Parts: sequence; C-alpha cells; structure tokens
Amino acid sequence: MSVPAVIPPGSTVGILGGGQLGRMIAIAAAQLGYRTHILAPEATGPATEVAAEWTQGRFDDPDAVRAFAAAVDVVTYEFENVDPHAVAYLAGRVPVRPSTLSLDISRYRPNEKTWVAELGGRTADWRPVDGLAALEAALAEVGTPAILKTTLFGYDGKGQARIDTPAEAAGAWRSIGAPSPIAAGVPAIVEARVDFLAEFSVVLARGGDGATAVWDVAENVHRDGILHTSTVPARAEILAQADEAVALTRALAERLGHIGVMTAEFFATADGPVFNEMAPRVHNSGHWTIEGAETSQFENHLRAICGLPLGPTARTGAGVTMENLVGAEADRWPALAAETGAHVHLYGKREGRPGRKMGHVTRVRR
Repeated sequence: MSVPAVIPPGSTVGILGGGQLGRMIAIAAAQLGYRTHILAPEATGPATEVAAEWTQGRFDDPDAVRAFAAAVDVVTYEFENVDPHAVAYLAGRVPVRPSTLSLDISRYRPNEKTWVAELGGRTADWRPVDGLAALEAALAEVGTPAILKTTLFGYDGKGQARIDTPAEAAGAWRSIGAPSPIAAGVPAIVEARVDFLAEFSVVLARGGDGATAVWDVAENVHRDGILHTSTVPARAEILAQADEAVALTRALAERLGHIGVMTAEFFATADGPVFNEMAPRVHNSGHWTIEGAETSQFENHLRAICGLPLGPTARTGAGVTMENLVGAEADRWPALAAETGAHVHLYGKREGRPGRKMGHVTRVRR
C-alpha cells in the first residue's frame, strides 16, 4: 500500500460546502497552520468568518470548480450532496479525501446497505421502490410499521415518511416528493421499523497509511428527526455492542480505502447492533470531541487528509454531553454562557428557523 505524501502546514485545504461543519474544519485547520478555501453556491455561510478564501460557485459550474482546483492543495467535503461530476473532476487534479468511492457509496442508500451486508453487518429489512405499486408490494414483504426514505438527499429526518399501516402508503409516497429527480436507480427504499433499545454512533478516523483512531461510541437521542444530544460514555446496553459496531465500521473504512473521518449510525437491539446509515465525513454526533477528547474529530480529519499522524482520542473527562441548539433554542446563549463548565458554539447563522441547527453546547464532567 502506497502512503500518500504529507501535505505540510501552510498549504491550502479546499472544502466543498461552507456550513457549520466547514466552519469547524476551518477552525481546526487554522490551529494546525493550514489555510482553508471554501467552494459553495451561497455568497456567505457559517464558514465565512473563519476561512481564508471563499469562492461562490455552483458545484456544477466548470469555471468555478476549475479555479478552485488550481487554488488548493487537497480537497475535502462537509456533506454528501455535492455534484459527483465536480468531485471526479477535482480528483483528477488534486487529492480528494475522502475518496469519490466513499462519497458514492454513502450518498446512495442501497449502496451502503448492500456493502454493509456483504461485510456481515445487520441492516433493517429493506426493499427498493420506484413507484406506489412497488411500495405497496414491498410493504407486504417487510410489513408495517415501516419507514420510506429517499435514496438521495436525506438528512435530519428530511426525505423520510413513517408508514404505520399499508393504507398510508400513498400519502407517504407523496410526502417525500417521489418520484425524485434521479437519473438512474430507484428513488426510494422502504425499511421495516427497527425495535431498538437506543441509538448510537461510531466516529472513526483513518489515515492514508491505514492507521485508525476511534472515539468512544456516543449514545444519541433524536427529537423531531434531528439529533438532540450525544452522550459518552453510553449506557451499558450500547457498550456491550460497541466492539461489533466498531469492527464493522473499521472494515467498511478499510474496504473503501477511506481517508478522513467516517461516521456510522447504529441501533442497539436485542440481537446486536443494526446499521442505519453512514456519513463519509465529520458528524454532528462527534461534536462532543472538541472539548471532550484529546483530539477532536475535526483535527483528526485534517490530520488524516493531510498525511499527519492521528492524534489520541481518549476522553478529557468522566463523561461528556453535547446538546444541539435548534431554532430559537440558541436564544438561550446568555444563560449558557454564564453556566460553569458549558462550552457554547454558535454557528453565526442570522435566522433561527424551526429545525435549523444554530449551534451546540458541550458539558464535560470531570
């Protein structure tokens, strides 16, 4: 295995997307001595205040992508919904880490479920569906309750619909906007609802030399489809399944040749961990690592993509809880700023719409 060359401090890290994840990657990059350059379709965003350069351009704009490629030394991305053609173009001119393969597998639900099953992991019983008739037939096989999900572009509960009885199939199909604008493949999948004890995630960093670093698995609580809290250490029922989930995540990263941070979300069930989905990037459930671990997910992502040694991931306290601040919850900032031991992160978003992540607060228990 050839080890990628080190990209030294002083180089420029290109980031596709300028949201809060891009912001936190840029902050970690600055601490390590790297400059960051954002390419995003918006004129501004949470990463504006901390990135050295910002290019406004669509991901399918060849002129913007060409200029961006010429200005950076390595490219990473903060989310999966980027134009795969742009990523392929960039990969031919500058290192793109994680690779296009990691992006392709993770952004299309049937791919990630198939790969996980081939590695021996458990997934919910699922079927691809390309229309209402196919959905009704699939429900007869997987049963109800079930969840209908778009194969692309879903996040924070978007692109999903619960189906409690077969009679709700038509309404669910309409609610996700199906058929979705997908040139090839199926627009949605339907999954049997998993009977789970708790939800948790594995956040792992892998370097180009194959070395890996894993943080403590975090117990996650969602509210209205959006992550509410992540807590470490997780409860005993999760910890009993953590080794199996970590091994599967590591095997997936190895098979992909992944470089950077990868996150896999699981359900803890009576039969063991059930894989839900993966993200080939830094993740909301890893935000606790900024203050709660010796090396944050953002720093280790930069270390991995630039060829530096991975840092240690041990906790800095007896326990850590990260709480998302969604919508008007960010208005609590005065009280949170006055709270001893609370580490407040606000993302610089001007409008606190319902369901919009405005920041987070982390509490480390010593």
